[in-house]
Amino acid sequence: MDIRPTPYDHPDAIKLSNEVLREYAQRYGEEEGDATPLDPSMFQPPHGLFLLAYDALDRPVATGGWRTQDANDEGYSDGDAEIKRMYVIEQARGQGLARRILALLEADARATGRTRMVLETGDQQPEAIALYASEGYTFCAKFGYYRHYDASRCMAKPL
Repeated sequence: MDIRPTPYDHPDAIKLSNEVLREYAQRYGEEEGDATPLDPSMFQPPHGLFLLAYDALDRPVATGGWRTQDANDEGYSDGDAEIKRMYVIEQARGQGLARRILALLEADARATGRTRMVLETGDQQPEAIALYASEGYTFCAKFGYYRHYDASRCMAKPL
């Protein structure tokens, strides 16, 4: 697998982002899947990073990104780096891609001076919760766009 930094608005990133939004919509029964406002500039270094993984045939199979967050009215804290759009297509699951992308995102955020990695997932994503817990993430106070939703689960890990 080849994991590369890629703009958030690259056609391959858009394709996989649309796939994960469809999966969220299916799991949660909501039309848009995830209404969190995101802009490509949020993932531009040094304030963020977006990664795409490609298979041996140069097909995009996984994504993940982080963006800078600091204390605000959505419950973030100074020094936060927020994970967004972690996704592995069904055919590429079980190969450790999510762990590899997560480790790269954490290292990059740490190198830019971020002190805590945070993420928002949901109760219909037990695989994601299990992955993050196995990587040292713990549940924390809710933050972000879905902080008032019962299904929202927020996790954090010191960097």
